[in-house]
Amino acid sequence: MTEHPTGPTAGSGPATEHPNPHHSGADADDNRRQVLYWRLLARLFDGEEQATLESASLAVVEDIGLPSALLDPQASIDSVVQRHPELASEFDGLMAPEPDAEGARDRAAEVRRAALVSKVLLNVFASGSGTVTAGQLTRWQSDAGWLERALGCRPGELRGGRAGAKAAGRGAGPTVAGSGPTPDLSRLIPAIGPELGAIEADLVKRMHLREVLADPKLAAQLTPSMSLIEQLLRDKNNLSGVALANAKSLIRRFVDEVAEVLRTQVEKATVGALDRSVPPKRVFRNLDLDRTIWKNLTNWSPEDERLYVDRLFYRHTARRTTPQRLIVVVDQSGSMLDSMVNCTILASIFAGLPKVDVHLIAYDTRAIDLTPWVHDPFETLLRTNLGGGNDGPVAMAMARPKITEPRNTVMVWISDFYEFGRSQPLFEGIEAVHRSGVKFIPVGSVTSSGRQEVNPWFRERFKALGTPVVSGHIRKLVHELKTFLA
Repeated sequence: MTEHPTGPTAGSGPATEHPNPHHSGADADDNRRQVLYWRLLARLFDGEEQATLESASLAVVEDIGLPSALLDPQASIDSVVQRHPELASEFDGLMAPEPDAEGARDRAAEVRRAALVSKVLLNVFASGSGTVTAGQLTRWQSDAGWLERALGCRPGELRGGRAGAKAAGRGAGPTVAGSGPTPDLSRLIPAIGPELGAIEADLVKRMHLREVLADPKLAAQLTPSMSLIEQLLRDKNNLSGVALANAKSLIRRFVDEVAEVLRTQVEKATVGALDRSVPPKRVFRNLDLDRTIWKNLTNWSPEDERLYVDRLFYRHTARRTTPQRLIVVVDQSGSMLDSMVNCTILASIFAGLPKVDVHLIAYDTRAIDLTPWVHDPFETLLRTNLGGGNDGPVAMAMARPKITEPRNTVMVWISDFYEFGRSQPLFEGIEAVHRSGVKFIPVGSVTSSGRQEVNPWFRERFKALGTPVVSGHIRKLVHELKTFLA
């Protein structure tokens, strides 16, 4: 929220005493803003409609020329914008930090922003109770995307899902002109992501998911998200027939969308240093024009005013690569689902690079070698079994025999490292692998939003070992792996 309302005390209550929205001047604008924010608070903390606040708020939005649909709890922001497309740019960047405005405050613009902010917050955070339909979940996901856009983020970015794979950009459009200073929400934004994820997970749990999946029309309304994928992976063994087919379709759609984002990140960096022992290919695209001119300057003819070229120079493009082995070990306990999905897809992308031998191991209280399916993240995820416990030494026992040339091996271990009484044995195994020459990269999580949680006991020991935990953002892990494989 951009501002906190000031006005009637808790004793007087907004339902019995409220400012008159038809007053004029700066005081009237302050009163209008108070009415809208009192309604917002009442709606957030009490689902019952306050008739007085509703009628006063309706008078405000009509008085400032905004559509009454902004006060309709059943109207999605998509539907409001579809009917009133001029509002789209006002929602974009609505709550994003901006430089302090100079001069007098535009109180009328603040009232307008209060109405728009209230719509976004109520649609997202007043998620109600009871059974949720596929359409309601899809609408909420869309409204959550508008909240992210209002905060200056890409839709999906804060929820740690597809990282805005389908977004055209940052979504930081123009804000309301002269609307006064907006508070810096940079510290608040990281906390909003987990809250959005929790609300979405709750909505998914309140769905009769198996019934929805059994109906192709209802299943088609679902938009795949990390919360939905988690439920599908947990319940996949209880599905069959049409329901199972629809579940697989949703998982594959999500995997493909995430893979599109990650593949772009991997391809942005080059792999390997230039190998000058390999003669450059003598083709036009490799022609080094600057060097060719420089080396032939002695052939300049002042009489003809021409440069005669008797030798062409080409750029080296071949890169030096050596066979590398990448061993990815990922904790598949329920709390690490986001990492499990991202790392499975990331491993498949690296497995497609030349001369990179990728192995994938997932574990909870048991370990499973997923290497045979590493090229197909969809099939890999279907073979996972999200559990609750952690037994790192079991996974290490499976991973160590895969190390044949330590100096050409990188081991990525993704976990929160909360072991059930076996912290010391796991760390001793990791320490031995690291000292053998293996490049060991501990990762707290691999999410799109960068959130991570790591057992402090392990964090301190990894730091002392010279292998600090990599930041949770997936771009950091991509950079680390590309640097090693170069």
